[in-house]
Amino acid sequence: MASYRQSRIEEEMAKSLSDILRTVKDYRVADSFISITRVTVAPDLSEARVFFSAMAGKYDSKEIRKGLTSASGYMRTALAKSMNLRQTPKLNFVYDDSMEQG
Repeated sequence: MASYRQSRIEEEMAKSLSDILRTVKDYRVADSFISITRVTVAPDLSEARVFFSAMAGKYDSKEIRKGLTSASGYMRTALAKSMNLRQTPKLNFVYDDSMEQG
């Protein structure tokens, strides 16, 4: 039962973060085409690993990750407003290079 709830939270969090991503004003994020590929949440909902991919643009994946990390406080606050959770997880961003490998 817990894994079903956890997977539902992961899916909803990925959708919400995709919407929130459009409102981020950091230049490294706003000037790049970023998509959230997957979210994994710890069983106690304390941390979430957000996997993202980015199309080739001005900035490389390291710069985009820095931009996402700097905007994580804003994104976490917006996520708390959109989702009804007791505790909003800390967001850790991981670059997903599966598109390049494919």
